[in-house]
Amino acid sequence: MRRLRYQVATSLDGYIAGPAGEFDWIPMDPDIDFAELFAQFDTAVMGRKTFLAMLRGGSGTMRGLDVVVFSRTLRPSDYPAVSVVNSDPVESVRSLKANPGKDIWLFGGGGLFRTLLEAGLVDTVEPAVVPVLLGGGIPMLPSPAPRTRLSLSGHRLYPKSGILILEYAVSR
Repeated sequence: MRRLRYQVATSLDGYIAGPAGEFDWIPMDPDIDFAELFAQFDTAVMGRKTFLAMLRGGSGTMRGLDVVVFSRTLRPSDYPAVSVVNSDPVESVRSLKANPGKDIWLFGGGGLFRTLLEAGLVDTVEPAVVPVLLGGGIPMLPSPAPRTRLSLSGHRLYPKSGILILEYAVSR
């Protein structure tokens, strides 16, 4: 079965975006191999706010990946380059995981992460911790959220940027 991996940049104080949804605080580290990263996945799932932030940033798609956007308000016909799903994300992701393929990238946001974590569908939590304190913004996991045990399965430090990527398996 495919794994659902929540891989996301987060500030040291736990925010995935600033108060206005900005992500200009995330540095581009030349040592991070994005081609290798993208090659691990064939599908990315995200919520409406994350998708719209990507569009504002100049990209609504992720090269080489099928993008699934969960939204009750977006019309699929307005965004033909992605799959807009207006139904229950839990059932949709459960179905995606049951199909053959590479891992699934839970790209964001925090609300979708909470929903899928509560449903027991998230297999790993992989924050890329950026050495910045935002002091507020969009949390990686909004309250209320279930207490969830994690087991460290890997880590990697990028000295040029100070980014620390942590890999945790979700304990069941």
